[in-house]
Amino acid sequence: MKKVILGLSGGVDSSVALKLLKDEGYDVEAMFMRNWDSAANNDILGNPTLTNDVCPQELDYQDALKVAESLHTPLHRIDFIEEYWNTVFKYFLTEYQKGRTPNPDIMCNKYIKFKAFLKEAERLGADYIAMGHYAQVKHEKNKSYLLRGADDNKDQTYFLCMLTQAQLRKVIFPIGHLQKVDVRRIAEEANLVTAAKKDSTGICFIGERNFKQFLKNYLPAKPGNMVTIDGKVIGKHDGLMYYTIGQRKGLGIGGSNEYKSEAWFVCGKDLEKNELIVGQGHDSIYLESNWCYATDYNWICDAPKEDYEYTAKFRYRQKDIPVTIKYIDDNKIKVIYNGLCRAVTPGQAVVIYDKEVCLGGAIIDSVYYNDERRKY
Repeated sequence: MKKVILGLSGGVDSSVALKLLKDEGYDVEAMFMRNWDSAANNDILGNPTLTNDVCPQELDYQDALKVAESLHTPLHRIDFIEEYWNTVFKYFLTEYQKGRTPNPDIMCNKYIKFKAFLKEAERLGADYIAMGHYAQVKHEKNKSYLLRGADDNKDQTYFLCMLTQAQLRKVIFPIGHLQKVDVRRIAEEANLVTAAKKDSTGICFIGERNFKQFLKNYLPAKPGNMVTIDGKVIGKHDGLMYYTIGQRKGLGIGGSNEYKSEAWFVCGKDLEKNELIVGQGHDSIYLESNWCYATDYNWICDAPKEDYEYTAKFRYRQKDIPVTIKYIDDNKIKVIYNGLCRAVTPGQAVVIYDKEVCLGGAIIDSVYYNDERRKY
């Protein structure tokens, strides 16, 4: 029997993944990753008095333990706190300091779930690792392909775009062929304690919390002016790092006889002036672009060809956009859209697809409308 080490998070998806692996006859062990420790991380900063920093990780571990026991599976508990801090959280903070909007889940998959975890699993004698992601993998003799999950609404290949071929060769996604409703049903029929557990949201492994307060613990806030497209001061912002392109909620702009009744959106950032640029209308032209530069590209299987039409996602759950790419150098690509796309945001990933195959992705660096660079 092939030995598989499953990442058991204490959620319903990984719980059902464990049950399915057991049903298929694999020799399965589970591993719970502990990647965040408030006290240890505060010590790194030399500030043991950070506030509002409570993580529900221990409750997740207790749920994972109950699932493992009910399915008669050994459960290992492993700390990747230092690895998470150095490869994911430092990146997260650096991107926010640049005024960008990072995606820590992508880096967590790259460096923690499919690198540090894989290394530890191989130490335990694993032939494969498994995760409860909504994605599929096709293993051929000399190459493996990452395919979209069967549930379009839950597909998580966007977050897996930075995996390497070597990592993917060792991966099984037991629930990738299922719809979420079927995962819940299987969990209920198996009487798993996680069957009705709410899906986790928030920052990868840090969890749900007051985002502004949490970020303030690690980066100093720098309030400034909120200005219209033509430069008129209309309010104050709490710090550019708290806002993302296309954001509507939380701007605090009241009604005014001087402007239309349309909603306000974040349309840009001026880091030099520390100004947040806002405009009215969901479909404002200032939120549209037709090409971007992206860096640090990673191809999982086959590298995309120049001038061939693929599709791309610029954010999770976004509808696919037809695109072509051009290679600028060995680190940078130009992504050209077939039409306009709204709120393409530096720091996020552009993920390239060839029909159902996820080819990989890159980090959005700068955004353009024709020859004009957007102030994103």
